[in-house]
Amino acid sequence: MKLNYGVVFLVIAAFITIFTAFAHLSCIYFWPECFSSQMAPSVIVELAKEGTLLAPLGTVFVSIIFIILGCYALSAAGVVRKLPLLKLGIYSIAFLCIIRGVLPLQLWLRQPDKVSELVLYIGLVWLLTGLLYFFGFRAMGKIKV
Repeated sequence: MKLNYGVVFLVIAAFITIFTAFAHLSCIYFWPECFSSQMAPSVIVELAKEGTLLAPLGTVFVSIIFIILGCYALSAAGVVRKLPLLKLGIYSIAFLCIIRGVLPLQLWLRQPDKVSELVLYIGLVWLLTGLLYFFGFRAMGKIKV
């Protein structure tokens, strides 16, 4: 049986996005320290410190989005059933992840003092994730999407 790199790339992309969802959900347990360590906007960190429900509800909402992104990768890999607008979804997700990855990289190249190592590494992970979505989907070949 021949290894399909498209499936491998898409499953790795799904793992990264679903892991990101669970990392965000961990903020509900660890509370303000986690929000600030994951570089949430200061407004969200303040809402978490005040104990409002907006911070955890926003976290759940964002986590659901990441889980949906992972489901699209798994759908494109053929692991789960075909999701609606799969081709458009995968290419849109790939584009957004690549943009998310390129933004800190280009800022680091122009003004390295404004980008921390953590932000740079996170950007590189999202750039890689976007490329995994794109090339994984392309490698799937002539599937009907």
